[in-house]
Amino acid sequence: MAGGVGARFWPYSRNSRPKQFLDFLGTGRSLLQMTYDRTAKLVPKENILIVTNKAYRDMVLEQLPMVSARQVLLEPARRNTAPCIAYAAARVYAANKNGVMFVVPSDHLITKEAEFIEAAIQGMDFVANNDAILTLGITPSRPETGYGYIQAGQEVENGIRKVKTFTEKPNAELAKVFMDSGEFYWNSGMFFWSVKTIRAAFRKFLPNTFAKFEMGLAFMGTDSEQAFIDEYFPSCQKISIDYGIMEHVTNAHVLFGDFGWSDLGTWGSLYDTLDKDDNSNAKPKGKSLCYDCHKNIIVVPEGKIAVVQGLEDCIVVDTDNALLICKKSDEQRIRQFVNDVSLLEKGDEFI
Repeated sequence: MAGGVGARFWPYSRNSRPKQFLDFLGTGRSLLQMTYDRTAKLVPKENILIVTNKAYRDMVLEQLPMVSARQVLLEPARRNTAPCIAYAAARVYAANKNGVMFVVPSDHLITKEAEFIEAAIQGMDFVANNDAILTLGITPSRPETGYGYIQAGQEVENGIRKVKTFTEKPNAELAKVFMDSGEFYWNSGMFFWSVKTIRAAFRKFLPNTFAKFEMGLAFMGTDSEQAFIDEYFPSCQKISIDYGIMEHVTNAHVLFGDFGWSDLGTWGSLYDTLDKDDNSNAKPKGKSLCYDCHKNIIVVPEGKIAVVQGLEDCIVVDTDNALLICKKSDEQRIRQFVNDVSLLEKGDEFI
């Protein structure tokens, strides 16, 4: 899934080039490219599908020249993750009615790749042999309000447990209760299922979306596919897979693992993965001098220096035409900031 705009990483991530296309870690590979590299170790390269917005088609093909245009599924409108996954499931089902899907966002960081691949192989094998939906769970390190939470139940097989409840993005008080209980885990947003199982879930819980893609099965993989998608995709309900499916199914399971995972959804989550100086300041991009500063993340363009004094627990991000300074504890408000900027005269040029 590579169609997001990465608004919480503004102003570094922009509508014209969102975070999945950026090299956040200085590795020479974007988040999308690193995701592809991992996935190509699990499945044949020709079986990898990238679902993205039509506006990002050329960027995907530029960064992944090894994939064919047929492997890039183009959304004409942003409708969150449920329609995105329904589209991919229709394409897979048209090609192989017994297919197994592993759904991964393109903007995650995985630092323990061997452990991740081992878990992914186990996950694909489990859903190939069971009528089950499986997600990867992560032990929480903080009461994060930007993630979904999974309450785990009885173990059914080699570390795979039934899911008692899904809770999508709780408030701060509830997130702390979840963390303190020891029973709840972060939902990584990575899913395994057979194409038959996920289609049955869409049929039951998002029947209108299911009906659209059922009608389009005959067009999947043909020259008429894009015309069908352009006509019907925009009318799909705008809803996440978590709200639309995962909170309702009774066959959800979770596999826990330590993969060095971060969804890199916020500046705070990026801060947690970075090396720090003696005062716990992270400086992943550009040059900066810090005085009486602690626990900040500071990003400046090449060719510019930032001198920062007296800040603590802040995000400081400078770009060619936008500057953000805010508390890390308030980073969930960045979406609001971006919306407010867009309302300014000529505000779109800044987002």
